Amino acid sequence: TMQSHGIVAFDEVAQHWMIGVESLRIGSSFVRRTNVVQAGRAVMRKLMTDTGETANMAIADNGEVVFISQIETHEDIRAFFRPGARGPMHTSGIGKALLAEMSREEIERIVQKNGLSSFTPNTITSADVLFADLEQIRIRGWSIDDEERNIGMRCLAAPIFNEFGEAVAGVSISGPTVRMPDDSLGDLGPVVKCAADEITAAIGGTLRLDKRQR
Repeated sequence: TMQSHGIVAFDEVAQHWMIGVESLRIGSSFVRRTNVVQAGRAVMRKLMTDTGETANMAIADNGEVVFISQIETHEDIRAFFRPGARGPMHTSGIGKALLAEMSREEIERIVQKNGLSSFTPNTITSADVLFADLEQIRIRGWSIDDEERNIGMRCLAAPIFNEFGEAVAGVSISGPTVRMPDDSLGDLGPVVKCAADEITAAIGGTLRLDKRQR
């Protein structure tokens, strides 16, 4: 089974098993993920201090968002996502920030596979509405989960890019709407985007400047 997936290879002449090329890809992926978590910790800690809200980092995996790091706020009421926690991309600030960097075809495949389940009255359950929201995210540079997963909680997020200008992770702040009212979002969003850009620079990434057709 491992051979069929390229994880190991068999040398017929020497009659030895060897590490396959797929193992290199998996190992390299792990190193990149580890690097983005390590590079992001100091930035996330500052983001939490500057905004007073919990800072999160997550990646996309198989059409879902997976949280890989968090710096909790000291406030009594806070958001909590344990490392490894998964959720639908269309209800997550980071999930939508990453969806906004995908092609329309990729997004349609995810929607077709996972659907657009409703969790609150604010959840986006229409593909047309989702695409319109993602277009605004691309223009703005940051996304918002506006009580779309949990009533009373908001999340602002922005993507982190690798050296090829591909979105490989996202960083966000999350907290109760009473501490993140409407009139604060225009100030907090750019702060989150600056943090994401700082992590991008720390891992040798490149910001995507072109507006690809989607």
